Amino acid sequence: MLREDSLSRAEIAYIKEKLEQKVNDLEELTKIATTTLSEVTHYTTVAIGPQVEKHSIVDIKFMLLGVRVLMAVILTDSGIIRESIIKFDEDITAEQVEDLSVIFKQKLVGKSLDEINVPIEEFITEEMKSGIEIIKRIIKEINKLLKETVNQVYLEGTNKVVDMPEFQNTDIAKEFLNVLNSKDVVSDVMSSEIEQDINVYIGAESEKEELKNFSLITFNHLIEGKDIGTIGIIGPTRMDYSKVITVMKYISKKLNDDFKKGKNF
Repeated sequence: MLREDSLSRAEIAYIKEKLEQKVNDLEELTKIATTTLSEVTHYTTVAIGPQVEKHSIVDIKFMLLGVRVLMAVILTDSGIIRESIIKFDEDITAEQVEDLSVIFKQKLVGKSLDEINVPIEEFITEEMKSGIEIIKRIIKEINKLLKETVNQVYLEGTNKVVDMPEFQNTDIAKEFLNVLNSKDVVSDVMSSEIEQDINVYIGAESEKEELKNFSLITFNHLIEGKDIGTIGIIGPTRMDYSKVITVMKYISKKLNDDFKKGKNF
């Protein structure tokens, strides 16, 4: 059913051009892959970030931007970078920032994010009795950053539904747009435990009432075996499944090949 030669030379050239762009991190590469998939297949694509709770923090840095302003930067082993500007009601010294860096690195680097989901205070406050309010504020911001990472959803090609005959039916079109607007329904399916790299849900197979009139094909985006996120195609049940899956497989192969060769960074 799947044939790489079903891709035209123009499509292969387009995919190569898009995926070989230089990026700053793997999240940016996921966004490019999502857009490329939508452009080649002419369907709406949706992507969610990786299940980062299984990823580990590899570095955490603090930079003093002012006497009461601190920037925190977190890097995970999947290449996800998060940063936040934190403002305080009291002055912070360079010495305090150095102490914070040492303590946070000792307690957080190498820890998977699900380990840190128990209050981070348990990792930190026992180590530093002074400046506890500063620590609590930083902890609050770190938790916020991690939550934002888990909840990220990207959409591409939402305007493509107007070209499909199925969506000339006003009720179906409204159902589809409601699913896209809420995002949670598709995100829940894509976040569930998946058995294979590519999974196909046709109509009621997704067990979501809101998706009974649609199909969803999900692509577990792996680079070097590391979960980088999940990309999905959502559209009518009359979908060109072979073409979609072929494009997904080609994009996956291309991403891994380029990553090994260091083309993207």
